[in-house]
Order: sequence, then structure tokens, then C-alpha cells
Amino acid sequence: MRTSLVLLSARLLDPLTGEFLPQTALAVSGGRISALGDDRRIRALADPSTTVIDLRGAVVTPGLVDGHLHPVSGAELTHGLDLSGCADLDAVREALAGEVRTLAPGAWLHAWGLDPNVFGERPVEAAALAPVLDDVPALLLLFDAHSMLASPRALELAGVDGPRTFAQAAEVVCDDAGRPTGLLLEDAACELVERAAPRPTHVERRARLAAALRDMAAAGLTGGHAMDANGDSLALYAELDAAGELPVRLRVSPWCQPGADAAALRALIEQQGAGGALWRTEGVKLFMDGTVDNGTAWLERPDCHGESTHSFWPDPAAYTHIVGELHRAGVPTATHAIGDAAVRHVLDSVERAMATGERRVRHRVEHIETVPDDTLRRFARLGVIASMQPTHCCDYTRADHTDNWSRRLGEERASRAWRCRDLWDSGARVVLGSDWPIAPFPPLGVMAGARHRRPSRDLSLPPHGPEQALTALEALQGMTVNAAYAAGEEHEAGRLAVGHRADLTVLADDPLTTASTDLPDLPVLLTVLDGRPTHRDASL
Repeated sequence: MRTSLVLLSARLLDPLTGEFLPQTALAVSGGRISALGDDRRIRALADPSTTVIDLRGAVVTPGLVDGHLHPVSGAELTHGLDLSGCADLDAVREALAGEVRTLAPGAWLHAWGLDPNVFGERPVEAAALAPVLDDVPALLLLFDAHSMLASPRALELAGVDGPRTFAQAAEVVCDDAGRPTGLLLEDAACELVERAAPRPTHVERRARLAAALRDMAAAGLTGGHAMDANGDSLALYAELDAAGELPVRLRVSPWCQPGADAAALRALIEQQGAGGALWRTEGVKLFMDGTVDNGTAWLERPDCHGESTHSFWPDPAAYTHIVGELHRAGVPTATHAIGDAAVRHVLDSVERAMATGERRVRHRVEHIETVPDDTLRRFARLGVIASMQPTHCCDYTRADHTDNWSRRLGEERASRAWRCRDLWDSGARVVLGSDWPIAPFPPLGVMAGARHRRPSRDLSLPPHGPEQALTALEALQGMTVNAAYAAGEEHEAGRLAVGHRADLTVLADDPLTTASTDLPDLPVLLTVLDGRPTHRDASL
């Protein structure tokens, strides 16, 4: 098999040891690393058709993989006004006013990234943004993507004029008179109003997704664990893959919602393994709760507003049954569980499923924002993977616990925020990700956040829970070897070894010795997927 790519004069970083390999070059054939050696030996493997790149001392790591992201929905949700940089209500009103001036009459305003902390002690409601949105149909997605604010005109167009009942945890928040405040909690409520807004065409959605994936590759990502397969997501991946335009390798886990019957479960099981050259369906995504910030997490004790007391599944036992059925079929699960009660119930369900037989399945818990000590130790004992997003802690909470998340939880639980260090030390396999579009996807920023735990907008501010920081090597492992293990791919991914996939990230310098606060700005010089460059800096 011919050599398609040769990288010379490289520093090859081993994420297992944190040391550089003795070799300085590698060759790629058939999408795999086919040889490691010195420059002279590897150069000799090239023929006239081989792409040869002199890295001039740049650092090569196994391809960085985001352990939790939403490519299709993210590409759609981030199309519109970005409110993530607004620190107070005045800034939000100013940004909205500027956007309103650009709208055609009757057009909808879409915005995303709204931080509930901008409301301070005020309720999160559309009235706080009057009169900017008067007569404007607007949907403002809060940063957690589990809630949104709808303007009065948007509610009117959608015919939402009072409370609604849902089959899962969701709410149209209303005032004492039964009038909607504009706050919609969870997907079922949000969809009531979203259906009234104009929808992008398939061509538009495909273009937005392709652009987002190209940006991910340019940031150094070679892979991602995609936690949704809604609507035509799989068709979009298939189209891009067939056209040779899929620059990120994707492992896609479709959702299983409350109310799923035997036929729906059978379809999810039969869907496993479907895919293409660079994407495949593997695993099932479930939700055990919502979010702390909007009062829909499942906590063992209510939050300061008396909320966050219920599971996303009206009958938690039904969730346990589903996990058992998927486990017996050999299907790994990934469950969104933020509150302590939610995490505990997921672990209980996995333990019960494991008791039915010897089959080993790599189940995961996603987010794990606050858990007590006794819960930590169960991850390693049960072999459950801890999927963490440290930048959520960095950018949406504060060290002094004056943020909305911390105030809702109270001092005790807020001090147990994103326990990456404790989970790692307890023996759990920790995987890192962004949860994009909830937080930015650049992987160097994710690794930096795991190390410094400071707000990315102002790194001079104190860290939230610095004792929970990971080391530079652990952060790298969280997006390489551990991500490969979580996907059951440790035999072919996550390391620089002959026979492993040629999914590679090339950086201007060593990410392990670069200061955590400087890491997000470390240049990504080259990204290689399946032996093919998907991003190449002009300096190479």
C-alpha cells in the first residue's frame, strides 16, 4: 500500500507518558500510521504522489476528540445573535436593539448564549427586556440550551397563552395570573414556540454544519462524540461523508426519550453500527434531568427556590428498565445527569443492569456537576465513564459562589462543582468535552479550562475549585486516550502507534509545558483525519 502522507522533523508526544517518542517522523498508508522512525528512513517511504510536510519541530499528538458535542443542533442554534459576551441586562438590551434595527418587518430575531446571571436578582422573564422586543417575534436561547426566552409576539404567533402539560419534565413558566412570562423550560416547551418560527432549508442547514465542522478541524479536533441524532442529522452526516466533506470523525448517539416503547427501543438497538466511512451510530443518549440554572436538575434536596426535585423521566423506574434492556443488547448508554440525585439514579440503574449478567458495556454519565463523596467511588467500581465539561464551571459559575448556579445549590453543593480531580483520583475514566454549543469547541480551550478553572473572558479572576484542576497530561489524556477508551477504540485510536488511525493534531509547541492560560492561543498548525489534512496552516 502506497504512502499517502509523511510528516518529518516532528516531536511525537506520547499521551500515555507525557514524553516524546524517540522517533522524529511518521508515515501514513490507508488512513493508518504505517511507520515511525527517523527522518531519513521515513522520507524514503515517500513516492512522487506522497504529501510530505516538514514540521520543523512542531509537536504531534493523537487527534484531539471532543467527548460531548452537538454538531447539527449547534450549527443551527448558533446562527443568529451571540449574546454570550453580554455581562449585564444593559448589554443584552443594547445588543438586541442593534439586531432589531437590521430586521425586516415581521422577521424573527434569533439569539443564543444568554447567561441567566445577567438578570441578577430579577426573574428570568421577557419583561426584563422590554421595550426592546415589543412587537418583535424573538427567541433567545439561554446558554444551557435547555431553556429559552420567547418575546410576547413570539408567544402570540405560537398560540401559547397559558400553562401546558407535557409527558416529560418541561414547563411554560407563567405568572400568578396564568400568563406566560416568556421563559420556556426544556425541549418540549421550547418546541411549542420554535414551530411557529421560519425554519432554515436543508441546503442552509447542510452549509452551516459543514462550516462548523471545518472550524472544528481548524481548531485541532479530529473527532467528536455527537450526543444527538435528531431530525435529519444522520442524513446530513451521510451527505457530507459521501461528498468527502466530513472533516471530523463522529460517533453519534441517538436519543431515547421518556415514553419510548418496545418498538422504539428495538429500533435504537437495530440502528447501532450504521454509518459511513467517518461516522457511525453507537450508543444511546438519555436524560435523567435538566439543568441547575433553570431549576430542572434532579437534586437530593431542593434548590434555594424549592425547585430541581424531579427526574426528567416521570417514572425513573422506566429509565432503569431501558438501561437494562440496552445493556443486555450490548449497547452503551450516555446519560445526561447533572444533579446528585440524577447521577445516583444512573449509577443505581447501571449497577442493576450489570447484575443480570457478565456482559461488560461502557456506560457513561454526562456532566456530573455536583456529587457527594460516596457517589464518586462508584464510577470506578462500576466502570462507568465520567464525561466532564470543565469550561462550564469556568465560564458560568464564580469562585465566590455569587452566580445563579451556585446560589441555587447553596454553599455545600456549590463547593462540589465539577469534581474532575476527585473523579480522576478515585479511579474513574474521565473524558473531556465542550458540550458545544453550550461552550466553545476549541479543544485547547477545554484542556486549559480543566487546568486553570478560571473564566476564559478574564483569566485574572480567581478559579472555582482550584483543587479540582487536572494536570496538563491528564487534560491531554481526557481528549485522547480516554476518549478512545470511552468509544471502545483504544486498540486503534488515542496513541501514536503503528496500526493506529492517522488522526493527528499538530501544535506549534508542547501543550504540556505551555501555561494553561496561554494554551488556547497555541497555534494549531495541522489537523489530519484518516491520513488526510483537514487543516493546514500557511506556515507549513
